[in-house]
Amino acid sequence: MARQELAHYLRDRRAALRPHEIGLAATGTDRRTPGLRREEVAELAHMSVDYYTRLEQARGPRPSARILDALARALRLTPAERSHLFRLAGSSAPPGISAVRQVRPHVARMLERLPETGAIVTDATYDVLTWNPLARALLGTDLGGGTTNLARRRFLGQGRMYESSSAEEFGHIVVARLRRAADRYPHDPQLAGLLAELHAGSEEFRQIWEARPVHAPGHRTKTLDHPEAGALRLHCDVLLVPEDDQEVVLMTADPGSPAERALRGLATQAT
Repeated sequence: MARQELAHYLRDRRAALRPHEIGLAATGTDRRTPGLRREEVAELAHMSVDYYTRLEQARGPRPSARILDALARALRLTPAERSHLFRLAGSSAPPGISAVRQVRPHVARMLERLPETGAIVTDATYDVLTWNPLARALLGTDLGGGTTNLARRRFLGQGRMYESSSAEEFGHIVVARLRRAADRYPHDPQLAGLLAELHAGSEEFRQIWEARPVHAPGHRTKTLDHPEAGALRLHCDVLLVPEDDQEVVLMTADPGSPAERALRGLATQAT
């Protein structure tokens, strides 16, 4: 626990939060600073003023996850700021109630700057949140629209799924990620509905689920049987967006290879 840094961070965040942002009067004869008072933060976080004061003075005990979550809400911290608060207290930030289903603008813009790389962003439940034109050309015109879920594609045949040499491996990857999501977001109704569909509709999914596969995101190579471009040997690399529990999947080909020329042609058509 970094006591001094935690105390400094709490003081800074309290001073940066304006009273009107939480419905308090911004002016008054007894308000000499623009930020919140310690008493106001303590009340918002449902803790004693003495306990909060000791945290700001680097004299308090190590706060529990419940206390840290209450402080994050009281101080209106963003997900990244909340994670930083937990790190200063020597803890790992637990996830939110449900999977994050919005893509940060800078992540979406990154996809636009990769015209010859197929790129998609998926959330913890394998919903495709955003994509670039080449990814749509590679994975099918029905990609996106707020309805594409790669787990449903893989196990229930919902959507255009081209033959791939890595289909079996991808099934285990999907189940491993969904198992992690189920542990992290036990109260997410959308995830619960997805898992119920997969258990009811796929014997293969049920068997892999019972096997409890473990998989770490990284690099893999597959051959995709594309209806227009033919067999494409592609590299799939995953970049993590850890604060949102999302993955950016990048699909590329070896430089100078027939697959790279095919990707360039698909990219031209797509744009």
